[in-house]
Amino acid sequence: MKKYPDAVPKGNFFENFSGKVITATGSPWAFFTALLTILVWGITGPLFHYSDTWQLVINTGTTIVTFLMVFVIQKSQNKDSKSLHLKLNELIAASKPASNRLIVVEDLTEEELDVLHKYYCLLAEETKVKMNVKESHSVEEAINNAAAKAAEATRKPQ
Repeated sequence: MKKYPDAVPKGNFFENFSGKVITATGSPWAFFTALLTILVWGITGPLFHYSDTWQLVINTGTTIVTFLMVFVIQKSQNKDSKSLHLKLNELIAASKPASNRLIVVEDLTEEELDVLHKYYCLLAEETKVKMNVKESHSVEEAINNAAAKAAEATRKPQ
């Protein structure tokens, strides 16, 4: 029995390709390669008498790279956004006092989001009045919360 039937198989070409491209282009080597390309292009300007063809080479090259990178970056951002939503959904679902209606908050209309935003702004203002926002939770509170979670987990049948 599959645990996650809708999961993307690890062999998905674009998934693997975009992951490698994002890793490579986010590296210092990619930056220095791009910088070196620009320097070489600039240095060769006098050699080609700053011709239209000389300018067209860099314009075409950067346009093509930018065009393709838009799709790769968007793929990466979509994946990051989805994984972040899933992590937040897990936290909401695991927290008893949290409202489960927020699990699908990304599906709400702009007007519905505005209503929720106003509600949470009021809640934040109320919190500022009742407590000092510069104070943090204590280590003891964190330990007690972790112990309570562990106790709850052992009580639940798997």
